[in-house]
Amino acid sequence: QISRMFGTVVVGAGIAGLARIRDLMNPMPSSPSEHLKLFGFVSRRSFGNINEAKQISLEEALRNKDIHAAFISTENRSHEETIRMFLEAGKHVLVEYPMALSAKAAHELWEMAEQKDKVLHVEHIELLTEEYKQLKKEVAGKDLVKGTLHFTGHVLDESKSGFPAFSGIARLTWLIDLFGDLTVTSATREKQKDKNYSRMTVHFQTANKKPLTWIEERGPGMRREKKINFCFTSGCLENFPEAPRSSVGLFMQDQNLFAKKLLGQVSKEELAAEKWRILRCLDLAEVIQQYCEEPEKIYS
Repeated sequence: QISRMFGTVVVGAGIAGLARIRDLMNPMPSSPSEHLKLFGFVSRRSFGNINEAKQISLEEALRNKDIHAAFISTENRSHEETIRMFLEAGKHVLVEYPMALSAKAAHELWEMAEQKDKVLHVEHIELLTEEYKQLKKEVAGKDLVKGTLHFTGHVLDESKSGFPAFSGIARLTWLIDLFGDLTVTSATREKQKDKNYSRMTVHFQTANKKPLTWIEERGPGMRREKKINFCFTSGCLENFPEAPRSSVGLFMQDQNLFAKKLLGQVSKEELAAEKWRILRCLDLAEVIQQYCEEPEKIYS
């Protein structure tokens, strides 16, 4: 039996794009990734070659019949348009989160992928970290009373990365994956332009009406860090459980998952659950943005 090979192209040569190029050129032995063959990469900057990978034009990437899949590692703002182009050209797509900066666009793109019978895979390496896997085990089967997830990080250029509910969707994904479906009860945002500081605070309720809070805080010199405080009927969890280091890099784990989908090795149930989670988080991100951007209500 001849092994099925998928020609791939990486779009964007920033940090994630370079990691993608590296992993595609060095697949894990006897993993699904061995079915991916890097054809080249696309970038607005001119590189020529990166290692053995050759730079090609966007037009060639879209037109070439030997390219079956695109890895999109551009800035958030351009994800939607780039996904659309590659789906229209009949290619499978892997894209870094968030897949789009509006829920409407995300639903449209997903529908388009399904109509064209193409895989649309959104990277969620935050669910693949050992730290998170341990946390999920720890939380499993416990009854939540209330909880907070507080993220701090450096300043982002929102014109490129989008509103914090979208650029920070990794945190929202954690909460949905840990505690099931959520509804937004309120959301506010404080911005200090002169200090380049921003803090978004979101209040949710779980299906059992338990309160969860997500804080996304960014400013100059802020360390990239997550703090948790989850209280259960059995006690509170304030620190991440100890986690081993994984021998397989996160992008490689994600790449293997994408390759498995291309090979038809992921169950319909898993695919449906993942689709629900991704689109649900984007729907919620949009609700949060609307809450934060509402003009201040004046109570007389």
